[in-house]
Amino acid sequence: MEAETTVESGRKRIWIWILPGLFLAFTAYYATMCVISSSRRVREINSLYGYKPGEKNNIDIRLFTDSAFIKLNREKAYYQSRNLLAERDSIYLSLNLPDSAAYLEINGVTVHTSRLEKFSLCKAMTGADEYAVSSMLSMPLTIKASRSTIQKEPVMLKIAPKDTSEYKPDILPDTTNSAPVNYYLEMDNGFRIYVYESESSGMIDRLKFDIDDRLKNSWTILKSIATFKVPEYHPSIRLRMKKADARIIYRALPVHGQIALFW
Repeated sequence: MEAETTVESGRKRIWIWILPGLFLAFTAYYATMCVISSSRRVREINSLYGYKPGEKNNIDIRLFTDSAFIKLNREKAYYQSRNLLAERDSIYLSLNLPDSAAYLEINGVTVHTSRLEKFSLCKAMTGADEYAVSSMLSMPLTIKASRSTIQKEPVMLKIAPKDTSEYKPDILPDTTNSAPVNYYLEMDNGFRIYVYESESSGMIDRLKFDIDDRLKNSWTILKSIATFKVPEYHPSIRLRMKKADARIIYRALPVHGQIALFW
């Protein structure tokens, strides 16, 4: 009896060491795959959009570290993107991060201006080659998909009268005006632009949306690494603005709308 108890106790001690070890090993593997995914994305950006020397476009590489050249190159890319969008008969979004402003425009004319309360850039934006990122942003970003806490087109209910004497031109108010406004726009190149309402009253809803999104991303990553595949990395930009402005932008942009970005 004592021998059986000793054996059982020994097994428990083994599992006490094995389980934490397995957890630590998996955590290290997960973190490594995430780092590889991010690094691979940076290399892809540099490879696709980086400077390629040629007979007609030889540039002194010392310019790439010059702050004035970097600033001018970013501005050039931004205006190229906006010029392309101005030629189209559709509303689009221009994001000017240095000025902390977002503009809804049609044919180059601003129809709504929003102030960015706060923004942050991911490592792929700050870690990639400056010239490569600017080259990538010289073309408009196109929305491929989105996820939001509000409807794209709110449902408005109108009560039909029984006869003309009961007619009242009243439409039930849009109840989504009180709903939290948090969403992300996924671009065709894999980038994601997250927009959160900045009001302190919406902090809990903002946190819930962010946690839910991170859990979904973690599950996708887990499925990839379970098959020994490097997970897809989505470079992101996170913005905060007034709730009303965030709602206007989301509903004004077409389903596959376009965005010009100045960073």
